[in-house]
Amino acid sequence: MSVFALGLNHTTAPLDLRGKLAFGPEQLTPALRGFRERLQRSMPEAALVSTCNRTELYVAADPKAVHELVRPAVDWLAEQGGVSGSQLQTFTYVREDRDAARHAFRVASGLDSMVLGEPQILGQMKQAVRQADEAGTLGTTLHQLFQRSFSVAKEVRTATEIGAHSISMAAAAVRLASQLFEDLKDIRVLFVGAGEMIELVATHFAARTPKGMAIANRTLERGEHLAGRFGGEALRLADLPQRLHEFDAVVSCTASSLPIIGLGAVERALKARRNRPMFMVDLAVPRDIEPEVAQLRDVYLYTVDDLSTLVQSAGEKRQAAVEQAEAIIDAGVLSFAHWLDQRAAVPLIQALNRQAEDWRAIEMQRARKMLARGESVDAVLEALTRGLTHKMLHGTLAELHAADGDEREQLATTVSRLFLRQSSRHPNGEGR
Repeated sequence: MSVFALGLNHTTAPLDLRGKLAFGPEQLTPALRGFRERLQRSMPEAALVSTCNRTELYVAADPKAVHELVRPAVDWLAEQGGVSGSQLQTFTYVREDRDAARHAFRVASGLDSMVLGEPQILGQMKQAVRQADEAGTLGTTLHQLFQRSFSVAKEVRTATEIGAHSISMAAAAVRLASQLFEDLKDIRVLFVGAGEMIELVATHFAARTPKGMAIANRTLERGEHLAGRFGGEALRLADLPQRLHEFDAVVSCTASSLPIIGLGAVERALKARRNRPMFMVDLAVPRDIEPEVAQLRDVYLYTVDDLSTLVQSAGEKRQAAVEQAEAIIDAGVLSFAHWLDQRAAVPLIQALNRQAEDWRAIEMQRARKMLARGESVDAVLEALTRGLTHKMLHGTLAELHAADGDEREQLATTVSRLFLRQSSRHPNGEGR
């Protein structure tokens, strides 16, 4: 089997294009089934990793077919986002076999993230594996690729300081808010959504003890649960437009496919605030906050991509840890490549076993007939072993006789290595 990874991320594609190609957790399984149906003849293995920073399709198939699958995969992915295949190709990358493994291992280890060493991606990749398994598209090769990526990521985290003192998106948001407001204890913060990222950001803000915190979520019960952890208030998402003016800082990260905070709502909030500034962070892909909001005079709106410079500055200080991590990844890639090579020989091994079993069955049947005719055991054994030996060597000897020149020399070397090995054991089975 061969593997390729087709994807786009925060370094190759703009935020809005990534938003068009983002898959929510509930979309992964049906999307993978649709991809498999599109390429029914090839029956490839497939998995989708989709986060705010990347969308990647991992595919494993027969080596003869895998190169023919790249273009259909690009077209299929383009259709999901409502863009043309040629447009998408400009922003995507394709990694094959060893390079695909290296890429997956770097992603799992946090080396390809906007926040160097961030741990969230590992959970997102594990979710991708679960969804592919549910869709019936995982398969042995991709299962091995991802399990090895998880092992490599674990070793990177335990053997290096790649994740130490990293500035996460959450910490970066708090730092930016601190630059706008004199004291975060004097502000009220609204969090829109109740997922893992919002929980992280709320934890960082809570450490600065703001005047008030509130969680607005589509499911009120989940919002109440998270708000209760921070002594905050829970709001219904439907109440957001009427309450927006009460908050100095707004951090949003939902799985909505359309913006949930529009330009008009923010304009009305600013008017009610008498133009006191609002700090807004949109961590969602696709966007939660309409991009036109950034043009308003008293709004300071930051997206995921806007935070990249701040979080990357911390990454540069850990170059030594990165080099250590890359060495661990190199070893993992070699191990996976060796496994792939071994897998490539499996059909041949199976064919050889079937052929040997056929020969054995033929000679056993012949031996039973000889015994039934009353021939001696020695004569039957002689015929049995001669028959098996002849069948085993016939094809090899025929190839040797037919070959000439360099071909015969190479074939002779291979035959000698296969058939003329010195036994390391005595005939009685005891080691020397």
